[in-house]
Amino acid sequence: MRAKIIGTGSYLPEKIVTNDDLSKMVETSDEWITTRTGIKARRVTDYGTTTSDLAVNAAKKAIESSGINPLELDFIIVATCTPDTLFPSVACILQDRLGAKNAGALDVSAACSGFNFALATAASFIESGKYKNILVVGADTLTKYLDWQDRNTCVLFGDGAGAVVLQATEEDCGILSSYLKAKGEGGQFLVMPGGGSKDPELRNSRFINMNGKEVFKFAVKALEESVVEALKLAHLELEDIDFLIPHQANIRIIDHVLKKFNLPKDKVYVNLQNYGNTSAASVSIALDEAVKINKIKKGDIVVLSGFGAGLTYAANVLKWG
Repeated sequence: MRAKIIGTGSYLPEKIVTNDDLSKMVETSDEWITTRTGIKARRVTDYGTTTSDLAVNAAKKAIESSGINPLELDFIIVATCTPDTLFPSVACILQDRLGAKNAGALDVSAACSGFNFALATAASFIESGKYKNILVVGADTLTKYLDWQDRNTCVLFGDGAGAVVLQATEEDCGILSSYLKAKGEGGQFLVMPGGGSKDPELRNSRFINMNGKEVFKFAVKALEESVVEALKLAHLELEDIDFLIPHQANIRIIDHVLKKFNLPKDKVYVNLQNYGNTSAASVSIALDEAVKINKIKKGDIVVLSGFGAGLTYAANVLKWG
């Protein structure tokens, strides 16, 4: 038994903040941001919009695409590090708003790697025979946790949500392997310090704090390792990749790995120029867009890879059905 993706969906806030807009808020420029990151614009939620608002819209599209009814969902997993509240989980909020009364629900917190962790978890549930239909969502609103005067972080992130519906299948397709790893010793390099049990009253900053140099070094190695090792687990080689969807964080990270893999650009999906780093939503949004424009075809070997705070990194290898 394997877990096959039978539906995809994504949703982005309407508000667009360009690099030129940011140059009026902080000392930066379109050239500075584009050269260092590849990002040209990002989507930003307004004050009243929550992570679950984005997630439910992406989920509805994925469910519609799958052709199943919400009541047929056995489980819902939401990958997020920006939940509406510490509890209830975004997944439980989603279960209610979708009318998925028969589904269990939980959140997964692995930051920008979250969707890949959640996808692997859902696949394991299906492979065990426990569940048949699972909704997996990646959704984050990191712009709510940015210091808009810190040009090292405010230029990087955007908000969004992406979703897939997984279904049990005996066909020769679906998720072939998963590779999930963490380097907790590097956790201090990317932190949201306030708001947790260590500082519930937010005496410290609630804004994202990042050591960009260290995170960049980690990300390059993590992307390379996760793809190679996930392929090994599926008994495949780099040459077998038909399509790669990496986490959309920085074009220099992606370009470095493409060069190392000798992978042509037409086999890689990149949309970070439009959305910035949408954290757990990144890979799922890119997957939905690639599917919608027919970049992925039946029988293709597709690799999804993410890396992020924790530090965490993960990849999944799929044979598209």
